Amino acid sequence: MSDITRTAVRPAPARSRARPASRTRSGQWAAWAFLAPVVVYLLLFYAYPLFRNVELSLRSYTVRSFVQGGAPFAGFDNYAKVFGDATFGPALWHTVVFTLVSLAFQFTIGLALALFFVKNFRLSATLRALFLVPWLLPLIVSASTWSWMLNSDSGVVNAALGWLGIGPVNWLTSPDWALWSVIIANIWIGIPFNLVVLYSGLQAIPAAVYEAAAIDGANGRQRFWKVTFPLLRPVSAITLLLGLVYTLKVFDIIWIMTKGGPSGASTTFATWSYRLGFGNLVPSFGPGAAVGNLLIVMALAFGLVYIRVQRRQALA
Repeated sequence: MSDITRTAVRPAPARSRARPASRTRSGQWAAWAFLAPVVVYLLLFYAYPLFRNVELSLRSYTVRSFVQGGAPFAGFDNYAKVFGDATFGPALWHTVVFTLVSLAFQFTIGLALALFFVKNFRLSATLRALFLVPWLLPLIVSASTWSWMLNSDSGVVNAALGWLGIGPVNWLTSPDWALWSVIIANIWIGIPFNLVVLYSGLQAIPAAVYEAAAIDGANGRQRFWKVTFPLLRPVSAITLLLGLVYTLKVFDIIWIMTKGGPSGASTTFATWSYRLGFGNLVPSFGPGAAVGNLLIVMALAFGLVYIRVQRRQALA
C-alpha cells in the first residue's frame, strides 16, 4: 500500500510546476502582443525614416535615381559639400540664435504667466484658455498672421510705430530684422506650451512647503528662488529639452514669413535642408539629407546632456 500511495502522490508536484510555467509563457506572449503595435510604429515612423535619411546622405542621388534607385555610393562627400558651403556658417549661427533666444523668452514668459495663473483668481481659467489659442492654431495660420502684422506697408506693427512717431521698419525684407521677426513669431507660438507644462508643475508643489517657508520669514522673492525654482527644476528641464528639440526643427514659420531670406539672413538648418532637397530645379538630395542629419545630431547631443544632468542630480 505504501508503494501505491507514493506512486499516486508523486505526479502531483509535476502538474503543479507545469501550471506556473504555462502561465508565464502566456503572460510573456500577452506582453509581446501589447508591445507589438509600439514596436511596429517605432520601426515604420522612426527607425526607417532615420535609416533612409542616413542612406540618402551617403549617396549621390538624382531625381531619376531617387525614383528608380541605383544611386552611386558617395561616402562623406555630401557632408564635405555641406561643411564647405558658404551657407553653412551663417545657417549654423542663425540656428543657434533662433533656438536659444526663442527658448529663453518662451520659458521666461511662460514661467511668469504660470506664476500669475497659479493664484487661481477670478476668470483665471478663461484667460488660460485664451493664452492657448496660439498653440492650437495651425502654424500656417499663425505664420501668415505674423506676416501680415509685420508687413512693411500695411502691417499693424508699423502702423502702431507710426502713431508713436517711429518710422516704418522693414521687418521681413531687411537683413537686419528678418531673423528677429521670425524669432518674435516663434516666441509667441511657443509660450502656451511652456505655460501649460510649468503651470502643471507649480500645482504639484505642496502648499505646506510655502507655509513652512512663510513661517521661517521668507519673502516672495526668497520663496521663489529657495522653494519654487528648485522644486520646479525637473519640470523646467524637460520643458526646455522638448522646446529645444521642437525649435531646432522649426521650418513652417520661417519659410512662410521669409523663406530664409532676404539673402539668407534668416536661413537655418531646417530651411536650408528643405531648399537643398526640394527648393531648387535640380534638387540636391544628398546634401539636404546631410544637413538634416546634422540637426538630428544636435538634438541628440542636447538630449545626452539632459540625461547626464539628470543622473548627477539623482546621485547628489
